[in-house]
Amino acid sequence: MTQESPPHGPAHHPVQHHGEGNGPPAPRRWATLALLCMAQFLLIVDVTVINVALPTVGDSLGLGPGQLTWAVTAYTLCFGSLLLLGGRAGDAFGRKRMFLTGLVVFTSASLMSGLAEGGGTLIAARAAQGVGAALLSPAAMAIITSMFDGPERNRALGVWAAIGGSGAAFGVLLGGVLTTSLGWRWIFFVNVPIGAVVFGCVAFLLKEPAGHPHGHSAESRKGIDPAGALTMTAAPGLLIYGLVQARDHGFGSASVVLPLLGAVLCAGVFVAVERSVRVPLVRLSVLTRRNLVGGGLVMLAASGVLISTFFLCSLYLQHVLGLSALKTGLVFLPVAVAITLGAHFSSHLIALFGWRPVAVGGFALGAAGSLLLSRVEAGGSAWTQVLPGFLVGAVGLGAGFVCATTSAMSGVPHEDMGLTSGLVNTCHELGASLGVAVVATVAGTSLDGGSAAPPVNGFDSAFTACAVIALSAAVLGGILLPRGRPDPSQGPVFAH
Repeated sequence: MTQESPPHGPAHHPVQHHGEGNGPPAPRRWATLALLCMAQFLLIVDVTVINVALPTVGDSLGLGPGQLTWAVTAYTLCFGSLLLLGGRAGDAFGRKRMFLTGLVVFTSASLMSGLAEGGGTLIAARAAQGVGAALLSPAAMAIITSMFDGPERNRALGVWAAIGGSGAAFGVLLGGVLTTSLGWRWIFFVNVPIGAVVFGCVAFLLKEPAGHPHGHSAESRKGIDPAGALTMTAAPGLLIYGLVQARDHGFGSASVVLPLLGAVLCAGVFVAVERSVRVPLVRLSVLTRRNLVGGGLVMLAASGVLISTFFLCSLYLQHVLGLSALKTGLVFLPVAVAITLGAHFSSHLIALFGWRPVAVGGFALGAAGSLLLSRVEAGGSAWTQVLPGFLVGAVGLGAGFVCATTSAMSGVPHEDMGLTSGLVNTCHELGASLGVAVVATVAGTSLDGGSAAPPVNGFDSAFTACAVIALSAAVLGGILLPRGRPDPSQGPVFAH
């Protein structure tokens, strides 16, 4: 990696700044990190913040079950599907520019979501939030990897990893507090002032001269590849749509089979397009890197199991046990701490023992937690039947996130950082969407809140499915992740 600025003192390792000529002093660099992590925190919170508010949103806007489902999945679908495009756009047009553009889109769409008076407006605004997030997240990730190096990068991106996992749990807590105190619209309004402050501070602190080598040339701008972006967006979108439809119509229905076939067709067209265009959105050779394949699959599983557990536990606590939105959020507060601890300690364990043993152990804990949750009962307790299993699983899945991101991005050339971080984050968001779609199909009528006593057998089956996914990830992680330990001179690189 080229070093563009000298160290700022004996305690600092050489740091490559994101196009900042002479380089800012160390306090400014860490202040920028805090702002970037705050923006990322907003994006991850919005994955789960709406979950505990769904009954209130449905009553307020008169939404049916299908519209409520899309109010959740529209965000993660657009977020995940367009992350590849967002990563390439950051490389092509400048990462600071794409970060600020994405932040404006996300913040404006948050305002639209809070002002929505109907289901169509809310779903469209949630999709727009996802578009803004897809531009912002890979740009922020690439900026951080360029600002820090060696052990300093390890510490900085350890914070980034913890933000990803804990943000989802804090989203559930925040949704409960705001829904109960100020109303459901404030789960979106709260993003507006924070986004405005982050925009102003980052615009001032982060300098990116026009001559920066990464992302302002005509050649790099040709790499946007709209055909590739379109097919890569359509493929997961149709797959998730088909899985969501399967809950109500069964897998034999044309409304399920046709979207699933369309997803396969779009994936094939995407490969054909990437082989034929001169500057593809994704060089297919990148997808053959074992580190990326293993890390991507592990990320899919970790995100899928974690977000599905949030989804299932939130509905179980409210529909079956009758907890309020606030109490549901409070139950999940310790989960945020567990994820953070799992991510923190696993970064040290990976340095000592390597990726494979940590991934296997982490997903074994994830499976154990899901199996504990699979024993929930109609008259159960949130504190004795839900929280223990969730805490065990959260620690293990926090380790899974770190294993996925550090392995996938280890040894990545600087010019591929934006694209690779986009691929890793795509797996995170699509894992969330796919996981929720799968467990919703498995749980069936247990997720319906209209009946006086909804059955819990669907919850048991869905949590068992999460355990199977976690065990499968443990096996794949033990095979596909790199042998040995990370190179300490590079430091790990974290997505979310």
